[in-house]
Amino acid sequence: MSWRQATREEIYRYYDEDFPSYRDELPSFITAKGPKQYALAFREPHPVRKEGVPDKDFIRRDTWQTNTSGERTTAAFQEFDDILEFIRHPARNDPLGRSNFALADPDLLDKPDPCPDAVYYALDHWERPWVLLVDIDAKDIARNRAADTVSEDIDDQNNDAFLNAAGILDAAPEGYPYAFEDIERAIEYGFEVRDVFEDDFNAQETMVVYSGQGVHVYLLDSDPAHRYDAKSREVLNDLLQDTYKIPIDPVVTADRRRVARLPYSLHADVCSIVTPIESPNFDVQSATPEVIQK
Repeated sequence: MSWRQATREEIYRYYDEDFPSYRDELPSFITAKGPKQYALAFREPHPVRKEGVPDKDFIRRDTWQTNTSGERTTAAFQEFDDILEFIRHPARNDPLGRSNFALADPDLLDKPDPCPDAVYYALDHWERPWVLLVDIDAKDIARNRAADTVSEDIDDQNNDAFLNAAGILDAAPEGYPYAFEDIERAIEYGFEVRDVFEDDFNAQETMVVYSGQGVHVYLLDSDPAHRYDAKSREVLNDLLQDTYKIPIDPVVTADRRRVARLPYSLHADVCSIVTPIESPNFDVQSATPEVIQK
């Protein structure tokens, strides 16, 4: 088993044929108007309407316009079908409309409509407390593993030579900055975090999501005392890292402006569906969508 990037045609087919069937499976808090933003990443930068502004390979779009007091006034998306159309054809359905900073109309360019390599939603929310998510990335696990095994004196542990010395770049999936064993360990860590949530925090509602290159672990209970505010999240990060020795990305948990991959969206770099999972024995190959298996 190896991996590859999805082609432009496969991405379009996925959001046209496969993704709509998952809309009813989305967590209840992921709606057209709930998350404060949706965001898209593009493989190739796309121009905006205003000349002199750099092309964009990542855009965020607010779900609501607000007044000077921060109160909601006008919704950018009325229903989830509007989100889907924005994903399928971002420039033609940009909520910024005719703003100078909207994506340029592809009909006026020698470029096609931009194609989303990744789809995200904001963890900050209009209708519920700030969503608590812990991110575990196989790339971090691979670098930690390399640091434990490589005896050579390599100053920069962020370069490919370091991973190559540990044999990681040659291991399946070849050419990626991790091996499948790092993905599997990330998933195992994810369920360890879920156990911490349920045992230490008495959490009633949790979710583990295979992200394509690791896992996202959600604690979805609303804590009535402090709703897992910034200070609470710092304590949680310290607990997971220092006590349980789980290699998380603490910034994702603590930064209110963070976005997360939309469940059931396509991680186009690895041709995998971002999938909620129930077991650490999850087979990542099962996350390859039908439109790519054909």
